[in-house]
Amino acid sequence: MFDARIRPMIDPVLNRLGALLAATGIGANGVTLIGFGLGIGAAVAIATGYFLLGFVLIALNRIADGLDGAIARVTGKTDLGGYLDISLDFFFYGAIPLAFAIQDPASNALPAAALLCSFYANGSAFLAFAIMAERRGLTTDQQGSKSLYYIGGLAEGTETIVLFLLMALLPGWFPVLAWGFAAVCFVSAGARVLIGVKSLDNSGSND
Repeated sequence: MFDARIRPMIDPVLNRLGALLAATGIGANGVTLIGFGLGIGAAVAIATGYFLLGFVLIALNRIADGLDGAIARVTGKTDLGGYLDISLDFFFYGAIPLAFAIQDPASNALPAAALLCSFYANGSAFLAFAIMAERRGLTTDQQGSKSLYYIGGLAEGTETIVLFLLMALLPGWFPVLAWGFAAVCFVSAGARVLIGVKSLDNSGSND
């Protein structure tokens, strides 16, 4: 919901940093992989009870996620880069709730399962529409310059990262935060499906 509003504020800074890194020869895919390593490190830290370390690593993961795209805008986007970025992001989004479930199964396993199910629903609506949008030549830059077209929703990257950071700061509140955000994600997924149906139906194709 806030991605389209946040992008104009953070993109100029990221683009400047991305240009500096690109000038040193650092590649976008390398930053993507480093960011993924930081994200998995965050999950390991949370699973073993080091929540503040997890907080820091989550923040660093998201910085890397912004920088890889900024570097790619300088050096040129590639299909491989877009594929790695979206795939590893989904791995990271799944790893954090799982880490909380591992850390305290009795309290966190069920809300983590609900949250992961809502991510699955949201991700399915996200990726399925991106495939159809690519086939039909639909584009948008409302969420910034992306490798995939996707429909905005109530639960996007900004909201998810704020959630993860709050969870790391307030681990005892994980069940409440997870149930609440799962509800938002299910609503967002339903809205994305409805908007996607309308958009594809209005495109004039009978597929």
